[in-house]
Amino acid sequence: MVKEKNKHNKIVIGFAISLCIYLVIAMYFKNHFYFGSEINHINVSGKTVEEVKEQMTSKLKVYTVNIKERGGKTEQIKSVDIGLRYNSGGKYDKFKHIQNPLNWISAFFSTKNLKMTDVVIYNEELLKEKVGKLSCVNISNVVEPREPGFKYTDKGYMIIDEVNGNKVNKDILCDKVIKAIFSGEDTIDLEAANCYVNPKYTSKSERTIDNKNLLNKYISSKITYTFGNHKEIIDGSIINNWLKIDGNFGVVLDDQKEKSYINSLFNTYNTVGKARSFVTTSGKTINISGGDYGWSINTAKEIQNLNKTIKEGKTVVKEPVYIQTAFSHDSNDIGNTYVEIDMTNQHLWFYKNGAIIAQGDVVTGNESNNDLTPQGIYSLKYKEKNATLTGEDYSTPVECWMPFNGGIGIHDASWRDEFGGDIYKTNGSHGCINSPYYLAKTIFDNIEKGTPIICYY
Repeated sequence: MVKEKNKHNKIVIGFAISLCIYLVIAMYFKNHFYFGSEINHINVSGKTVEEVKEQMTSKLKVYTVNIKERGGKTEQIKSVDIGLRYNSGGKYDKFKHIQNPLNWISAFFSTKNLKMTDVVIYNEELLKEKVGKLSCVNISNVVEPREPGFKYTDKGYMIIDEVNGNKVNKDILCDKVIKAIFSGEDTIDLEAANCYVNPKYTSKSERTIDNKNLLNKYISSKITYTFGNHKEIIDGSIINNWLKIDGNFGVVLDDQKEKSYINSLFNTYNTVGKARSFVTTSGKTINISGGDYGWSINTAKEIQNLNKTIKEGKTVVKEPVYIQTAFSHDSNDIGNTYVEIDMTNQHLWFYKNGAIIAQGDVVTGNESNNDLTPQGIYSLKYKEKNATLTGEDYSTPVECWMPFNGGIGIHDASWRDEFGGDIYKTNGSHGCINSPYYLAKTIFDNIEKGTPIICYY
């Protein structure tokens, strides 16, 4: 009986002591935060509201965001730089109030009512200004990122590594600083936070390798142009100067460089209107220009064909596409088949394969009426039998009509009894070459379209 009473007394005493301890601790938590309490990830366990206010204010005053940059450099943005402050508005008291001192034991089993986020505010303009003054965004310190490049060598193209540079995206950096402030972080690693503007491709990217292979395909092309006995070769040593990488990191041909080169090349072989040295039948060497006779390459069409060949990586031997052809690719493209008209001496010769087929006196354009036949080298446009020539004040039938310069041509003139001499000065034609029938007929029967007609004084 005594033992049971003692046991009962011990339980009562133990309970009383525990209750006393519980109440003492409860009294402590009446003015102090629970253990494990955090505000903005800052431990405020066992502190009073006033102590927390002082702690948070003190913490904020020295708060600094460290910015880790490439090359091991670090810069800071301090709270004072951006007007950073808390905007608790009495929330510390409310936070303490929800921690019922009598429920302090629950804090060991639940995080409910242990964490609080205090709102921080900052001056947005000051933040932008501070970020703008950082060394890492100073334009004088910025190395722009660059995509991989390609270098032409006699063994083909090689890849030049990309340049990462150190250019920072200021908008992303500002965003990361703001997030760091709200989360209480004190360090931003620009690399890890993806704040740098990086090249889209690297030297190992599939697109880069594809570009290199495509460039090498293009320069493997070889185009040999033939101009009679002359040849012009376009190969990788030339093509590489036309290749470039565009803004989409694609291989393209530089139209302007290619066109400039092709125009320069073809200019040698385009002879229409160019001055030529010509040895007349009398043995005199003259320089004659003008007219429409000669070679004329269709440059636009040829560039299209050239580009197709380059993109296919082919080797071809070809003539260029011509708008107009001449009789010879020699330095004097007239060749040895032509009509020579000496308009001063009013005489015509027709050579075929170097031999005189026909010659005779003619009458050319009327000098007194300013209808002189223009000098120059022209090509025969066509020949027509039994044509009718018409003008403002005439309509004349002829048997042999051979135009070479617009409405000017060689034809028979049955209405004339005489040819040659000074007739052209006062009684000449409207510009045509009036010929005796036999002469016009012989030329007509032996001449071909495109034959050069040489007119000179």
